[in-house]
Amino acid sequence: MLNASLHVETSDPIAPVHRRTFGSFVEHMGRCVYTGIYEPGHPTAGPDGFRRDVADLVRELGVSTVRYPGGNFVSGYRWEDGVGPRDQRPVRRDLAWHSIETNQFGLDEFMSWCRTLDIEPMMAVNLGTRGLAEALDLLEYCNHPSGTRLSDQRAANGHPSPHDIRMWCLGNEMDGPWQIGHLDARSYGRKAAQVARAMKMADRDLELVVCGSSGSSMPTFGTWEATVLEEAYDAVDHISLHAYYEEHDGDLASFLASAADMDGFIESVAATADAVGARLRDPKRIQLSFDEWNVWYLSRHQAEAAVHPTDDWRIAPRVIEDRYNVADAVVVGNLLISLLRHSDRVTAASQAQLANVIAPIMTEPGGPAWRQTVFHPFALTARAARGQVLRTGLTAPGHGTERHGTVPVLDAVATHDEENGTVSLFVVNRSTDEPLTLDADLRALAPVAVTDAQTLSDEDPYAANTLETPDRVVPRPAEETRLEGGRLSAVLPPVSWSVITLSTGVS
Repeated sequence: MLNASLHVETSDPIAPVHRRTFGSFVEHMGRCVYTGIYEPGHPTAGPDGFRRDVADLVRELGVSTVRYPGGNFVSGYRWEDGVGPRDQRPVRRDLAWHSIETNQFGLDEFMSWCRTLDIEPMMAVNLGTRGLAEALDLLEYCNHPSGTRLSDQRAANGHPSPHDIRMWCLGNEMDGPWQIGHLDARSYGRKAAQVARAMKMADRDLELVVCGSSGSSMPTFGTWEATVLEEAYDAVDHISLHAYYEEHDGDLASFLASAADMDGFIESVAATADAVGARLRDPKRIQLSFDEWNVWYLSRHQAEAAVHPTDDWRIAPRVIEDRYNVADAVVVGNLLISLLRHSDRVTAASQAQLANVIAPIMTEPGGPAWRQTVFHPFALTARAARGQVLRTGLTAPGHGTERHGTVPVLDAVATHDEENGTVSLFVVNRSTDEPLTLDADLRALAPVAVTDAQTLSDEDPYAANTLETPDRVVPRPAEETRLEGGRLSAVLPPVSWSVITLSTGVS
Protein backbone atom coordinates (compact mmCIF):
# COMPACT_ATOMS: atom_id res chain seq x y z
CA MET A 1 0.00 0.00 0.00
CA LEU A 2 1.15 3.55 -0.79
CA ASN A 3 1.61 6.08 2.00
CA ALA A 4 1.33 9.87 1.84
CA SER A 5 1.03 12.76 4.27
CA LEU A 6 -0.06 16.36 4.22
CA HIS A 7 -0.27 19.33 6.52
CA VAL A 8 -2.15 22.60 6.25
CA GLU A 9 -0.95 26.12 6.96
CA THR A 10 -3.39 28.59 8.51
CA SER A 11 -1.24 31.72 8.79
CA ASP A 12 -1.21 32.62 5.09
CA PRO A 13 -4.37 31.52 3.20
CA ILE A 14 -4.19 31.46 -0.59
CA ALA A 15 -7.44 33.37 -1.18
CA PRO A 16 -11.15 33.21 -0.43
CA VAL A 17 -13.17 30.49 -2.13
CA HIS A 18 -14.84 32.29 -5.04
CA ARG A 19 -18.42 31.24 -5.75
CA ARG A 20 -17.77 31.98 -9.41
CA THR A 21 -15.37 29.03 -9.45
CA PHE A 22 -18.46 26.82 -9.68
CA GLY A 23 -19.75 28.22 -12.95
CA SER A 24 -21.12 26.36 -15.94
CA PHE A 25 -21.69 27.01 -19.63
CA VAL A 26 -24.79 26.96 -21.82
CA GLU A 27 -24.20 27.18 -25.56
CA HIS A 28 -26.62 26.84 -28.46
CA MET A 29 -24.93 23.58 -29.41
CA GLY A 30 -26.47 20.17 -29.85
CA ARG A 31 -29.08 19.51 -27.16
CA CYS A 32 -27.71 21.76 -24.44
CA VAL A 33 -30.59 24.25 -24.76
CA TYR A 34 -33.31 22.47 -26.74
CA THR A 35 -34.42 19.27 -24.91
CA GLY A 36 -31.75 20.12 -22.35
CA ILE A 37 -32.67 23.03 -20.11
CA TYR A 38 -35.62 24.07 -22.32
CA GLU A 39 -38.34 21.77 -23.64
CA PRO A 40 -41.89 23.10 -23.87
CA GLY A 41 -44.33 20.23 -23.60
CA HIS A 42 -42.08 18.12 -21.39
CA PRO A 43 -44.04 16.62 -18.45
CA THR A 44 -41.98 18.70 -15.99
CA ALA A 45 -41.94 21.94 -18.00
CA GLY A 46 -43.75 25.02 -16.73
CA PRO A 47 -45.39 27.72 -18.88
CA ASP A 48 -41.90 29.13 -19.55
CA GLY A 49 -40.77 25.86 -21.17
CA PHE A 50 -37.98 25.24 -18.67
CA ARG A 51 -37.53 21.61 -17.63
CA ARG A 52 -38.04 21.51 -13.88
CA ASP A 53 -36.31 18.16 -13.51
CA VAL A 54 -33.19 19.69 -15.05
CA ALA A 55 -33.57 22.84 -12.95
CA ASP A 56 -33.65 20.69 -9.80
CA LEU A 57 -30.41 19.00 -10.85
CA VAL A 58 -28.80 22.38 -11.63
CA ARG A 59 -29.64 23.51 -8.08
CA GLU A 60 -28.17 20.30 -6.68
CA LEU A 61 -25.07 20.77 -8.80
CA GLY A 62 -24.49 24.13 -7.11
CA VAL A 63 -23.93 26.18 -10.27
CA SER A 64 -23.18 29.83 -9.45
CA THR A 65 -22.67 31.41 -12.89
CA VAL A 66 -23.45 30.42 -16.47
CA ARG A 67 -21.59 31.63 -19.55
CA TYR A 68 -23.91 32.18 -22.57
CA PRO A 69 -24.58 31.85 -25.55
CA GLY A 70 -21.19 30.44 -26.57
CA GLY A 71 -18.70 29.27 -27.37
CA ASN A 72 -18.16 29.06 -31.10
CA PHE A 73 -21.86 29.74 -31.61
CA VAL A 74 -21.54 33.35 -30.46
CA SER A 75 -19.23 34.33 -33.32
CA GLY A 76 -22.11 34.09 -35.80
CA TYR A 77 -24.98 35.01 -33.48
CA ARG A 78 -27.36 37.95 -33.82
CA TRP A 79 -28.75 38.52 -30.34
CA GLU A 80 -31.76 40.41 -31.75
CA ASP A 81 -33.00 37.16 -33.30
CA GLY A 82 -33.74 35.75 -29.85
CA VAL A 83 -35.91 38.50 -28.34
CA GLY A 84 -39.50 39.57 -28.90
CA PRO A 85 -42.52 37.48 -29.94
CA ARG A 86 -41.45 33.93 -30.67
CA ASP A 87 -43.62 33.64 -33.77
CA GLN A 88 -41.69 36.51 -35.32
CA ARG A 89 -38.18 35.23 -34.61
CA PRO A 90 -36.16 34.16 -37.64
CA VAL A 91 -34.84 30.64 -38.17
CA ARG A 92 -31.19 30.67 -39.20
CA ARG A 93 -28.28 28.36 -39.91
CA ASP A 94 -25.57 28.07 -37.27
CA LEU A 95 -22.28 27.63 -39.09
CA ALA A 96 -20.29 26.80 -35.98
CA TRP A 97 -22.10 23.53 -35.24
CA HIS A 98 -23.75 23.00 -38.63
CA SER A 99 -27.30 23.07 -37.31
CA ILE A 100 -30.55 25.03 -37.52
CA GLU A 101 -31.22 27.63 -34.82
CA THR A 102 -34.91 28.33 -34.24
CA ASN A 103 -34.27 31.19 -31.78
CA GLN A 104 -37.18 30.04 -29.63
CA PHE A 105 -34.82 30.39 -26.66
CA GLY A 106 -32.88 33.62 -26.51
CA LEU A 107 -31.53 36.35 -24.26
CA ASP A 108 -34.68 37.10 -22.27
CA GLU A 109 -35.49 33.41 -21.75
CA PHE A 110 -31.93 32.85 -20.55
CA MET A 111 -32.18 35.70 -18.08
CA SER A 112 -35.53 34.44 -16.76
CA TRP A 113 -34.01 30.97 -16.36
CA CYS A 114 -31.04 32.45 -14.46
CA ARG A 115 -33.35 34.34 -12.11
CA THR A 116 -35.40 31.25 -11.28
CA LEU A 117 -32.18 29.45 -10.28
CA ASP A 118 -30.36 32.39 -8.65
CA ILE A 119 -27.55 32.11 -11.20
CA GLU A 120 -25.30 34.98 -12.25
CA PRO A 121 -25.11 35.36 -16.05
CA MET A 122 -21.82 35.73 -17.90
CA MET A 123 -22.71 37.13 -21.32
CA ALA A 124 -20.53 36.76 -24.42
CA VAL A 125 -20.57 39.31 -27.23
CA ASN A 126 -20.02 38.46 -30.90
CA LEU A 127 -16.65 39.79 -32.06
CA GLY A 128 -16.49 37.37 -34.99
CA THR A 129 -19.07 38.62 -37.50
CA ARG A 130 -19.96 41.73 -35.46
CA GLY A 131 -18.25 44.38 -33.35
CA LEU A 132 -18.49 47.63 -31.42
CA ALA A 133 -21.95 48.89 -32.43
CA GLU A 134 -23.67 45.56 -31.86
CA ALA A 135 -21.95 45.06 -28.48
CA LEU A 136 -23.15 48.48 -27.32
CA ASP A 137 -26.66 47.72 -28.52
CA LEU A 138 -26.70 44.48 -26.58
CA LEU A 139 -25.41 46.24 -23.47
CA GLU A 140 -28.08 48.93 -23.76
CA TYR A 141 -30.83 46.33 -24.15
CA CYS A 142 -29.59 44.40 -21.12
CA ASN A 143 -28.51 47.05 -18.64
CA HIS A 144 -29.96 50.49 -19.34
CA PRO A 145 -32.94 51.20 -17.04
CA SER A 146 -35.35 52.87 -19.47
CA GLY A 147 -35.98 55.76 -21.82
CA THR A 148 -33.92 54.60 -24.81
CA ARG A 149 -35.02 52.64 -27.84
CA LEU A 150 -33.45 49.35 -26.79
CA SER A 151 -34.21 49.57 -23.07
CA ASP A 152 -37.82 50.37 -23.93
CA GLN A 153 -37.85 47.44 -26.34
CA ARG A 154 -36.73 45.17 -23.48
CA ALA A 155 -39.58 46.52 -21.34
CA ALA A 156 -42.04 45.96 -24.18
CA ASN A 157 -40.78 42.38 -24.38
CA GLY A 158 -41.87 41.84 -20.78
CA HIS A 159 -38.72 42.82 -18.84
CA PRO A 160 -39.12 46.34 -17.45
CA SER A 161 -36.22 45.95 -15.00
CA PRO A 162 -32.68 45.86 -16.40
CA HIS A 163 -31.01 42.49 -16.65
CA ASP A 164 -27.97 44.13 -15.02
CA ILE A 165 -25.34 41.74 -16.37
CA ARG A 166 -21.97 42.48 -14.76
CA MET A 167 -19.56 40.04 -16.43
CA TRP A 168 -19.00 40.01 -20.20
CA CYS A 169 -16.76 37.94 -22.50
CA LEU A 170 -15.26 39.79 -25.45
CA GLY A 171 -15.76 37.12 -28.09
CA ASN A 172 -14.71 33.49 -27.96
CA GLU A 173 -11.50 31.65 -28.92
CA MET A 174 -10.52 34.30 -31.43
CA ASP A 175 -7.09 32.67 -31.79
CA GLY A 176 -8.64 29.58 -33.39
CA PRO A 177 -8.75 29.21 -37.20
CA TRP A 178 -12.07 27.37 -36.71
CA GLN A 179 -13.63 30.52 -35.26
CA ILE A 180 -15.91 32.55 -37.53
CA GLY A 181 -14.12 35.89 -37.89
CA HIS A 182 -10.79 34.55 -36.57
CA LEU A 183 -8.19 37.30 -36.07
CA ASP A 184 -4.49 37.50 -35.37
CA ALA A 185 -3.50 38.56 -31.85
CA ARG A 186 -2.77 42.21 -32.62
CA SER A 187 -6.00 42.72 -34.58
CA TYR A 188 -8.10 40.99 -31.95
CA GLY A 189 -6.40 42.85 -29.10
CA ARG A 190 -7.17 46.20 -30.70
CA LYS A 191 -10.76 45.23 -31.48
CA ALA A 192 -11.34 43.92 -27.96
CA ALA A 193 -9.78 47.03 -26.41
CA GLN A 194 -11.96 49.31 -28.52
CA VAL A 195 -15.13 47.42 -27.53
CA ALA A 196 -14.08 47.21 -23.88
CA ARG A 197 -13.41 50.94 -23.55
CA ALA A 198 -16.73 51.82 -25.15
CA MET A 199 -18.65 49.34 -23.00
CA LYS A 200 -17.13 50.86 -19.87
CA MET A 201 -18.07 54.33 -21.07
CA ALA A 202 -21.66 53.06 -21.02
CA ASP A 203 -21.33 51.18 -17.72
CA ARG A 204 -18.09 51.73 -15.79
CA ASP A 205 -18.65 48.85 -13.35
CA LEU A 206 -18.60 46.01 -15.88
CA GLU A 207 -16.11 43.15 -15.56
CA LEU A 208 -14.69 42.26 -18.96
CA VAL A 209 -12.98 39.04 -20.04
CA VAL A 210 -10.60 39.16 -22.99
CA CYS A 211 -9.88 35.99 -24.98
CA GLY A 212 -6.72 34.14 -24.09
CA SER A 213 -5.53 31.10 -26.00
CA SER A 214 -8.11 28.40 -26.65
CA GLY A 215 -5.60 25.89 -25.32
CA SER A 216 -2.01 25.72 -24.13
CA SER A 217 -1.16 23.53 -27.15
CA MET A 218 -1.95 26.34 -29.60
CA PRO A 219 1.17 27.36 -31.55
CA THR A 220 0.58 31.00 -30.59
CA PHE A 221 0.14 30.27 -26.86
CA GLY A 222 1.97 32.80 -24.72
CA THR A 223 2.65 35.28 -27.49
CA TRP A 224 -1.13 35.56 -28.01
CA GLU A 225 -1.73 36.47 -24.36
CA ALA A 226 1.14 38.95 -24.31
CA THR A 227 0.10 40.70 -27.53
CA VAL A 228 -3.61 40.88 -26.66
CA LEU A 229 -2.88 42.28 -23.21
CA GLU A 230 -0.44 44.85 -24.60
CA GLU A 231 -3.43 46.29 -26.46
CA ALA A 232 -6.20 45.80 -23.90
CA TYR A 233 -4.59 45.65 -20.44
CA ASP A 234 -6.05 48.92 -19.18
CA ALA A 235 -9.58 48.13 -20.38
CA VAL A 236 -10.15 44.53 -19.24
CA ASP A 237 -10.27 42.69 -15.93
CA HIS A 238 -9.80 39.02 -16.81
CA ILE A 239 -8.19 36.88 -19.48
CA SER A 240 -9.73 33.54 -20.40
CA LEU A 241 -8.26 30.03 -20.37
CA HIS A 242 -9.78 26.96 -22.05
CA ALA A 243 -8.67 23.34 -21.54
CA TYR A 244 -10.14 19.91 -22.20
CA TYR A 245 -8.65 16.58 -21.20
CA GLU A 246 -9.17 12.99 -22.32
CA GLU A 247 -7.57 9.57 -21.97
CA HIS A 248 -5.37 8.78 -24.97
CA ASP A 249 -4.66 5.23 -26.16
CA GLY A 250 -5.43 3.60 -22.84
CA ASP A 251 -2.91 5.77 -20.95
CA LEU A 252 -4.92 6.02 -17.74
CA ALA A 253 -1.93 7.15 -15.64
CA SER A 254 -1.37 10.27 -17.75
CA PHE A 255 -5.06 11.04 -17.85
CA LEU A 256 -5.34 10.92 -14.05
CA ALA A 257 -2.50 13.48 -13.88
CA SER A 258 -4.31 16.02 -16.12
CA ALA A 259 -4.47 18.57 -13.29
CA ALA A 260 -0.68 18.89 -13.47
CA ASP A 261 -1.15 20.32 -16.95
CA MET A 262 -3.88 22.68 -15.69
CA ASP A 263 -1.56 23.87 -12.92
CA GLY A 264 1.15 24.75 -15.43
CA PHE A 265 -1.32 26.42 -17.79
CA ILE A 266 -2.67 28.68 -15.05
CA GLU A 267 0.76 29.62 -13.76
CA SER A 268 2.07 30.40 -17.26
CA VAL A 269 -0.85 32.70 -18.12
CA ALA A 270 -0.61 34.48 -14.76
CA ALA A 271 3.13 35.04 -15.25
CA THR A 272 2.58 36.36 -18.78
CA ALA A 273 -0.13 38.77 -17.61
CA ASP A 274 2.07 40.03 -14.78
CA ALA A 275 4.99 40.53 -17.15
CA VAL A 276 2.84 42.65 -19.47
CA GLY A 277 1.56 44.66 -16.53
CA ALA A 278 5.13 45.30 -15.38
CA ARG A 279 6.21 46.45 -18.85
CA LEU A 280 3.23 48.79 -19.04
CA ARG A 281 3.84 49.98 -15.46
CA ASP A 282 0.20 49.26 -14.70
CA PRO A 283 -0.40 48.28 -11.04
CA LYS A 284 -3.66 46.46 -11.89
CA ARG A 285 -3.57 42.67 -11.61
CA ILE A 286 -5.33 40.79 -14.39
CA GLN A 287 -7.38 37.87 -13.04
CA LEU A 288 -8.01 34.60 -14.86
CA SER A 289 -11.37 33.29 -16.04
CA PHE A 290 -11.09 29.56 -16.78
CA ASP A 291 -14.37 29.73 -18.63
CA GLU A 292 -14.16 26.44 -20.51
CA TRP A 293 -12.85 23.28 -18.86
CA ASN A 294 -13.86 19.64 -18.68
CA VAL A 295 -13.13 16.13 -19.87
CA TRP A 296 -13.93 15.95 -23.57
CA TYR A 297 -13.10 13.07 -25.89
CA LEU A 298 -12.30 15.51 -28.66
CA SER A 299 -10.15 13.12 -30.70
CA ARG A 300 -13.06 10.64 -30.80
CA HIS A 301 -15.42 13.40 -31.97
CA GLN A 302 -12.98 14.52 -34.67
CA ALA A 303 -12.50 10.96 -35.90
CA GLU A 304 -16.26 10.37 -36.11
CA ALA A 305 -16.76 13.66 -37.96
CA ALA A 306 -14.09 12.69 -40.49
CA VAL A 307 -15.69 9.30 -41.14
CA HIS A 308 -19.29 10.54 -41.14
CA PRO A 309 -19.39 14.10 -42.53
CA THR A 310 -22.87 15.54 -42.92
CA ASP A 311 -24.59 18.22 -44.93
CA ASP A 312 -27.84 17.62 -43.06
CA TRP A 313 -28.85 20.81 -41.25
CA ARG A 314 -30.86 19.75 -38.20
CA ILE A 315 -32.42 21.34 -35.12
CA ALA A 316 -30.64 20.38 -31.88
CA PRO A 317 -28.81 17.31 -33.21
CA ARG A 318 -27.20 14.84 -30.82
CA VAL A 319 -23.55 15.91 -30.89
CA ILE A 320 -20.67 15.42 -28.44
CA GLU A 321 -22.79 13.59 -25.87
CA ASP A 322 -19.87 11.94 -24.09
CA ARG A 323 -20.73 9.26 -21.54
CA TYR A 324 -18.53 9.79 -18.50
CA ASN A 325 -16.98 7.09 -16.32
CA VAL A 326 -15.33 6.88 -12.89
CA ALA A 327 -11.90 7.93 -14.15
CA ASP A 328 -13.44 10.98 -15.85
CA ALA A 329 -15.09 11.98 -12.56
CA VAL A 330 -11.82 11.59 -10.65
CA VAL A 331 -10.10 13.87 -13.17
CA VAL A 332 -12.90 16.45 -12.89
CA GLY A 333 -12.53 16.37 -9.10
CA ASN A 334 -8.79 16.88 -9.47
CA LEU A 335 -9.28 19.79 -11.90
CA LEU A 336 -11.49 21.44 -9.27
CA ILE A 337 -8.64 20.98 -6.78
CA SER A 338 -6.35 22.81 -9.20
CA LEU A 339 -8.84 25.66 -9.67
CA LEU A 340 -9.25 26.07 -5.91
CA ARG A 341 -5.50 25.93 -5.34
CA HIS A 342 -5.11 28.86 -7.73
CA SER A 343 -7.93 30.96 -6.26
CA ASP A 344 -5.53 33.89 -5.91
CA ARG A 345 -5.66 34.24 -9.72
CA VAL A 346 -8.54 32.09 -11.01
CA THR A 347 -11.56 34.05 -9.82
CA ALA A 348 -14.11 32.59 -12.25
CA ALA A 349 -14.52 29.27 -14.06
CA SER A 350 -17.11 27.56 -16.25
CA GLN A 351 -17.36 23.82 -16.71
CA ALA A 352 -18.44 23.18 -20.29
CA GLN A 353 -21.27 22.41 -20.73
CA LEU A 354 -24.32 22.07 -18.47
CA ALA A 355 -26.70 19.64 -20.22
CA ASN A 356 -26.19 16.83 -22.74
CA VAL A 357 -23.13 18.29 -24.52
CA ILE A 358 -20.03 17.04 -22.62
CA ALA A 359 -22.17 17.63 -19.57
CA PRO A 360 -22.81 16.53 -15.98
CA ILE A 361 -26.56 16.38 -16.67
CA MET A 362 -28.12 14.17 -19.35
CA THR A 363 -31.71 14.18 -20.59
CA GLU A 364 -34.01 12.35 -22.93
CA PRO A 365 -36.60 14.34 -24.93
CA GLY A 366 -39.91 13.85 -23.18
CA GLY A 367 -38.16 11.56 -20.70
CA PRO A 368 -35.96 11.60 -17.61
CA ALA A 369 -32.86 13.52 -16.62
CA TRP A 370 -29.95 11.94 -14.75
CA ARG A 371 -26.54 12.66 -13.25
CA GLN A 372 -23.37 11.66 -15.05
CA THR A 373 -20.41 10.54 -12.94
CA VAL A 374 -18.76 13.97 -13.24
CA PHE A 375 -21.81 15.55 -11.62
CA HIS A 376 -20.84 14.27 -8.19
CA PRO A 377 -17.38 15.80 -7.56
CA PHE A 378 -18.62 19.15 -8.86
CA ALA A 379 -21.73 19.14 -6.67
CA LEU A 380 -19.89 18.00 -3.53
CA THR A 381 -17.05 20.50 -4.02
CA ALA A 382 -19.47 23.38 -4.66
CA ARG A 383 -21.28 22.45 -1.45
CA ALA A 384 -18.27 21.86 0.82
CA ALA A 385 -15.71 24.46 -0.33
CA ARG A 386 -16.28 27.52 1.84
CA GLY A 387 -14.24 30.25 3.48
CA GLN A 388 -10.52 30.39 2.70
CA VAL A 389 -8.37 28.12 0.54
CA LEU A 390 -5.41 26.98 2.67
CA ARG A 391 -1.88 26.16 1.62
CA THR A 392 -1.31 22.42 1.75
CA GLY A 393 2.07 20.71 1.99
CA LEU A 394 2.18 17.22 0.46
CA THR A 395 4.61 14.35 0.83
CA ALA A 396 3.72 11.54 -1.52
CA PRO A 397 5.34 8.91 -3.76
CA GLY A 398 6.04 9.91 -7.33
CA HIS A 399 3.76 8.61 -10.04
CA GLY A 400 5.35 8.26 -13.49
CA THR A 401 3.31 9.33 -16.52
CA GLU A 402 4.11 9.49 -20.21
CA ARG A 403 2.51 12.89 -20.83
CA HIS A 404 3.20 14.79 -17.60
CA GLY A 405 6.37 13.24 -16.23
CA THR A 406 6.50 12.28 -12.57
CA VAL A 407 3.68 13.69 -10.46
CA PRO A 408 2.70 13.02 -6.82
CA VAL A 409 0.28 10.11 -6.52
CA LEU A 410 -1.71 12.26 -4.09
CA ASP A 411 -3.22 15.65 -4.87
CA ALA A 412 -5.19 17.69 -2.35
CA VAL A 413 -6.50 21.07 -1.29
CA ALA A 414 -8.19 22.26 1.91
CA THR A 415 -10.70 25.00 2.68
CA HIS A 416 -11.54 26.50 6.06
CA ASP A 417 -14.78 28.24 6.91
CA GLU A 418 -13.84 29.87 10.20
CA GLU A 419 -17.25 31.45 10.70
CA ASN A 420 -19.09 28.12 10.55
CA GLY A 421 -16.30 26.05 12.06
CA THR A 422 -15.77 23.63 9.17
CA VAL A 423 -12.76 22.31 7.29
CA SER A 424 -13.06 20.46 3.99
CA LEU A 425 -10.28 18.36 2.53
CA PHE A 426 -10.45 17.34 -1.15
CA VAL A 427 -8.08 14.51 -2.10
CA VAL A 428 -7.30 12.36 -5.14
CA ASN A 429 -5.44 9.06 -5.37
CA ARG A 430 -3.98 9.03 -8.89
CA SER A 431 -2.66 5.48 -8.65
CA THR A 432 -4.26 3.17 -11.18
CA ASP A 433 -3.98 0.05 -9.02
CA GLU A 434 -2.89 0.73 -5.42
CA PRO A 435 -4.77 2.13 -2.44
CA LEU A 436 -3.15 4.96 -0.54
CA THR A 437 -3.00 5.57 3.21
CA LEU A 438 -3.19 9.28 4.00
CA ASP A 439 -1.97 10.91 7.19
CA ALA A 440 -3.20 14.51 7.36
CA ASP A 441 -1.88 16.80 10.10
CA LEU A 442 -4.75 19.19 10.80
CA ARG A 443 -3.75 20.18 14.32
CA ALA A 444 -3.43 23.84 13.33
CA LEU A 445 -7.20 23.85 12.75
CA ALA A 446 -8.09 21.95 15.94
CA PRO A 447 -10.71 19.66 14.35
CA VAL A 448 -12.95 17.80 16.79
CA ALA A 449 -14.94 15.44 14.54
CA VAL A 450 -15.38 14.12 11.02
CA THR A 451 -18.86 15.22 9.98
CA ASP A 452 -18.88 13.77 6.45
CA ALA A 453 -16.54 11.65 4.34
CA GLN A 454 -17.38 10.50 0.82
CA THR A 455 -15.41 8.78 -1.90
CA LEU A 456 -16.10 8.31 -5.58
CA SER A 457 -14.41 5.16 -6.87
CA ASP A 458 -15.24 1.75 -8.31
CA GLU A 459 -13.51 -1.54 -8.98
CA ASP A 460 -14.12 -0.73 -12.64
CA PRO A 461 -12.67 2.73 -13.42
CA TYR A 462 -14.70 2.75 -16.64
CA ALA A 463 -18.09 2.21 -14.98
CA ALA A 464 -20.62 4.86 -16.04
CA ASN A 465 -24.15 6.09 -15.38
CA THR A 466 -26.66 5.63 -18.18
CA LEU A 467 -30.36 6.07 -18.85
CA GLU A 468 -30.86 2.44 -17.81
CA THR A 469 -28.54 2.59 -14.75
CA PRO A 470 -28.47 6.27 -13.69
CA ASP A 471 -27.04 5.52 -10.22
CA ARG A 472 -24.42 2.92 -11.13
CA VAL A 473 -21.70 5.31 -9.89
CA VAL A 474 -22.37 7.48 -6.84
CA PRO A 475 -20.24 8.75 -3.94
CA ARG A 476 -20.17 6.37 -1.00
CA PRO A 477 -19.16 6.76 2.66
CA ALA A 478 -15.37 6.72 3.16
CA GLU A 479 -15.51 4.23 5.99
CA GLU A 480 -11.77 3.99 6.67
CA THR A 481 -11.51 7.59 7.91
CA ARG A 482 -10.41 8.39 11.46
CA LEU A 483 -9.56 11.51 13.46
CA GLU A 484 -7.37 11.37 16.54
CA GLY A 485 -5.48 14.19 18.21
CA GLY A 486 -5.93 16.50 15.25
CA ARG A 487 -4.51 13.96 12.79
CA LEU A 488 -6.74 12.47 10.13
CA SER A 489 -6.09 9.05 8.64
CA ALA A 490 -7.88 7.72 5.59
CA VAL A 491 -7.49 4.91 3.09
CA LEU A 492 -8.06 6.13 -0.46
CA PRO A 493 -8.87 3.52 -3.13
CA PRO A 494 -7.01 3.62 -6.46
CA VAL A 495 -8.52 5.97 -9.05
CA SER A 496 -10.53 7.83 -6.43
CA TRP A 497 -11.67 11.31 -5.45
CA SER A 498 -12.76 12.04 -1.88
CA VAL A 499 -14.09 14.91 0.20
CA ILE A 500 -13.76 14.87 3.98
CA THR A 501 -15.44 17.56 6.08
CA LEU A 502 -14.56 18.17 9.71
CA SER A 503 -15.92 20.35 12.49
CA THR A 504 -13.63 22.59 14.52
CA GLY A 505 -16.25 23.04 17.22
CA VAL A 506 -16.59 26.77 16.43
CA SER A 507 -19.96 28.08 15.25
